[in-house]
Amino acid sequence: MDRLFNAIGLCMKAGKAQSGAFAVEKTIRAGKAKLVILEETASEATKARYEQLCASHGVPLLMTETVGRAIGKTSRIVMAVTDESFRSMIEHATCSTDGKRG
Repeated sequence: MDRLFNAIGLCMKAGKAQSGAFAVEKTIRAGKAKLVILEETASEATKARYEQLCASHGVPLLMTETVGRAIGKTSRIVMAVTDESFRSMIEHATCSTDGKRG
């Protein structure tokens, strides 16, 4: 979990992510989102909205325990990664966390 937490935080600090519902939706619709990360604690309606939005724009959706804490904005539950290298890093950290590879 620490690798994933650190990768998400580094992405935000590097300016390669957008957070918050409005900014994320705008980024997805503009075709700039490479990955969307959504907290597992989001409401079912919110999950369904992002699942549909990501599916219709071909953007992978990652569900995780925490987004806000990782980026230093505890009220945020969603973020969009806008850089392919950071997307790859975060996905690799997720796989390592899940024990699939490392």
